[in-house]
Amino acid sequence: MVVSTAPNFNCDRTLAVAVSHQPNSAALIRGEVLLETRAHTAWGASVTAQIYLPISRKSAWQHLIDYPQWVRYFPDVKNSYPLTDDVRSSSNTDQIQYKRLYQTAGKNFLFLSAQVEIYLKVVETFQQQIQFQLESGSFHDFLAELTLQDFANGTLLTYFVQATPLIPVPSLFIQQAIQYDLPTNMKIMRQALCSA
Repeated sequence: MVVSTAPNFNCDRTLAVAVSHQPNSAALIRGEVLLETRAHTAWGASVTAQIYLPISRKSAWQHLIDYPQWVRYFPDVKNSYPLTDDVRSSSNTDQIQYKRLYQTAGKNFLFLSAQVEIYLKVVETFQQQIQFQLESGSFHDFLAELTLQDFANGTLLTYFVQATPLIPVPSLFIQQAIQYDLPTNMKIMRQALCSA
C-alpha cells in the first residue's frame, strides 16, 4: 500500500488514506491519496485509490460524467468522448444510464511507448457509481469503477481499475508505474474538479 501526500491546492483539502471500507478521515481531509496496487494476471495489475473532494457529490458527478473533460484529469488520455448513438436509461426513473465511450491514451513506460485505444460500456448509477467495462480495444481485459460517497463536508471518491494490456509487461512493472503515476493523476483530477 502506498500513501501519497498532496500539495495544498487552493480548493484542495485532500488526504492520504489507506484504502479500506473505513478510510482514515484525517489523512483524507489533509489531502492525501490512498493507493493500493495488486497483481492481476501475470501481465496485469489492479489498483484502488481514494481521495477526498471538498465539493458536493452532485457537483462531482456532473463533472465526472462529462467524459470529454477526462483529458484534463488524466494527462495520458488524449481523447475521451461518448458515442452518443448508444445512450439508454433503465426503467427505474433514469437512475441508471447506459452509454458507450471511446478513449485513446499514450504512455511511455520504461523502454516502451504504448498507444492504446479502447471502447467501453459505461453504466452510470446516478450520483453513486460509474462502471467502465471493456467492449474492445488494446487490452485483454479492463474493468474500472468510480464510486462517490458523502464524506465529511464533501465527497469520497474511490477509483478501482484492473487491466491486462495486450503488450506483455510483467505485473510488477505495471504496479510500479501505477504507484508512480496514479497519485499525481488523482491530484490533478481533484484540482480540476474543484476549479470547475
